[in-house]
Amino acid sequence: MPFPFNPVIRAGIHGKVKAMIPFKRLLSGKAGLSPGSLVHVGDRKVDRVRIHVIDYDKDSVKEREAESPSDCEEYKTSRSITWIDVKGLHGVEIIQGFGERFGLHPLVLEDILNTGQRPKTEEFEKYLLVICKMLSYEQETGEVGMEQVSIVLAPSFVITFQEKEGDVFDPVRDRIRKGRGRIRKMGEDYLVYALLDAVVDNYFVLLDKVGTSLEDLEEEIMGNPRPDILDRTHVLKRELILMRRSIWPMREVLSNLQREESSLMTEHTGLFLRDAYEHTIQVIETVETFNDMASGLMDYHMSAVNNRMNEVMKVLTIVATIFIPLTFIAGIYGMNFEHMPELAWAWAYPAVVGVMGVLAGGMIVWFKHNRFF
Repeated sequence: MPFPFNPVIRAGIHGKVKAMIPFKRLLSGKAGLSPGSLVHVGDRKVDRVRIHVIDYDKDSVKEREAESPSDCEEYKTSRSITWIDVKGLHGVEIIQGFGERFGLHPLVLEDILNTGQRPKTEEFEKYLLVICKMLSYEQETGEVGMEQVSIVLAPSFVITFQEKEGDVFDPVRDRIRKGRGRIRKMGEDYLVYALLDAVVDNYFVLLDKVGTSLEDLEEEIMGNPRPDILDRTHVLKRELILMRRSIWPMREVLSNLQREESSLMTEHTGLFLRDAYEHTIQVIETVETFNDMASGLMDYHMSAVNNRMNEVMKVLTIVATIFIPLTFIAGIYGMNFEHMPELAWAWAYPAVVGVMGVLAGGMIVWFKHNRFF
């Protein structure tokens, strides 16, 4: 998914306040409530909750839009593999309906509704919960957006809970519809791997754009270190910190899944999870490198600005030095004493101006000879 990565310039303090408001809301959303209380903590990002169902086996694929959790209950014991994709978390009744019909624990539903969860895995008796962060580029704001994706893996079905429309799973849907690859020949655990792998692959897309932005900023600093470049570098560094917070726990998620001694995760799928884990390590190393580069660009910008200021001050100092003797001569002949021998001389003025010109020219030649400029 190619897109231009061009961070929006914002004032420092305004940006910090803007970033802190959602964090405070996540912290205070469930204050005072008992464990297991179902409250949506986060922003409402869609008008209505949509439930998309893909039911498939190695020979066929069926897709439909479900109106409610009860419409999906038939897939609970289906022999085929069913992917139920729920988009929108503000409908607490719908999420609760899935919990009642598919046997999900209230604490699991609470984690799904709380969009401030840290990526993690939790194993229960009959199903497995995976929570990860899906990153995307916000075209309107020019920032990296973060969305929580909760995945429930159970025999014969997989349920994903997303905050909004639009995701990185279109390649997975396309492989299912066209029967490409091994996805329709594998089990539910491979579908979960495919979804997580799509999330990790999208990290590389974002990092590619971040790397391009860093190169552009470096060229601009070398050419003309404007003040707005520092603001853009600061915003980019903040986006890298956001990515780091989202990607680091993903490493633990994939590591736990491949070590999980569960009947839901087969050993064959574990090999693919190991590959996704290695990709996550590569992403983390790249993020750390880009973070160091962003810090270096900020230092480089400050050095470039200081060097430019030093050049300006050097020129001003040379000009002031040239005018010191000229000011001295002008001050001498500016005194209105009555008995000054040069006052009555007809060539006095041209002579003084000539001496001042020769003196200024000589100093300029001397400065150039000694490479002061």
